[in-house]
Amino acid sequence: MNKKKLYPWYFAFGSVFIYTLLSVIPGVIGIGYSFTDWSSYSNEIHFVGLRNFQAVFSGDNDYLRYIVNTLFFTLVTTICKTGFGLLLALLLCSKVKFKNLHRGIMYLPTVIPILVTGLTFTSILNPKIGFLNTFLRAIGLEALTKQWLVDPNIAFPSVMFVDIWRGTGYIMTMLIAGIMAIPSVYYEAAAIDGASGFRKFTNITLPMLKQTLAVTIVLNVIYGLKIFDMVYALTNGGPGHRTEVMYTAVFKMFSKGLYAEGTTISSVMFVFMIIIGFFMVKILTKDEVVE
Repeated sequence: MNKKKLYPWYFAFGSVFIYTLLSVIPGVIGIGYSFTDWSSYSNEIHFVGLRNFQAVFSGDNDYLRYIVNTLFFTLVTTICKTGFGLLLALLLCSKVKFKNLHRGIMYLPTVIPILVTGLTFTSILNPKIGFLNTFLRAIGLEALTKQWLVDPNIAFPSVMFVDIWRGTGYIMTMLIAGIMAIPSVYYEAAAIDGASGFRKFTNITLPMLKQTLAVTIVLNVIYGLKIFDMVYALTNGGPGHRTEVMYTAVFKMFSKGLYAEGTTISSVMFVFMIIIGFFMVKILTKDEVVE
C-alpha cells in the first residue's frame, strides 16, 4: 500500500493513543479509586465498594445540592447563551454599520481569562465600593443596590450572569459563521415569493442552522457541567455553599486530602456528561440524513 495512503492512519492511531494515554486511562484509574478509601490520612488503600457513591446520593450531606446547582447552572446558561448569541448573530448579519467592530466588541469578553473575569467582577459587584452599586447610588437608584455576591438569594444568579456575559460572544461567533454559510439564493427566492423576515428565519435560517446550534448547545452543556473556575473566582462556593457546584466540591475534597470522595464526585459528573451528551446528540441530530 502507498505510504501516502497510510499517513491518515498514522495520525488517527497517534491521536487515539495520546487521547487514551492522557484521558481514558487516568479516568478509568480515577473511577477505580472511587471504590476505595484513598486519603492523605492513611498510607493504606482499602476497597470499600459503593460506600462513597452511597454517601454522594444519600442526602445526609450537601452533594445532591451541588449536583442540582450544577445542572441548574448548565440549563440556565445554555439557554441564555444560545438565545442571546442567536439574537446577536442575526443582528450582526443584517445591514448595520460597523458590523465587524460590533462583532469584535461582543467577542472580546471571550478572550479574557476566566479568572481575570471573575476577579474583575468581584470588584465591580462589591456591595460597598463596587462600580455597580456606586453607579446606582449616583443616579438615585439606591433601592436597586444589592449584596450581589453575598446575598444567598442573589449570589448564584450573579455568577450565572457573569458567565453568560463572557460566553455569549463565543456562541454568537459560531452562529454568525453558520448564517454566513447559508447560500444567499434561498433568501433571494424567498424575497421573490414575498416572504417576511420572520418567515425567512423560521423556514430558512433556523433549519439551516440546526447542526451549528446542536454543536453550540452540546459545547455549552459540557462546559456548564464542568464549571469550576468562574464559581471559584467569584464566590468560592459561598455564601453558605449556595453557589457550590460539583467541581468546586471536588477541589475542596482534594484540598482536605479526601481523595476517594473527590474521585467519586468526579466519576459521577463524568457519567452525567456521557449520558447527557449522548442523548443530546441523538435528539439534536435525529433528522440528519446520512449520505
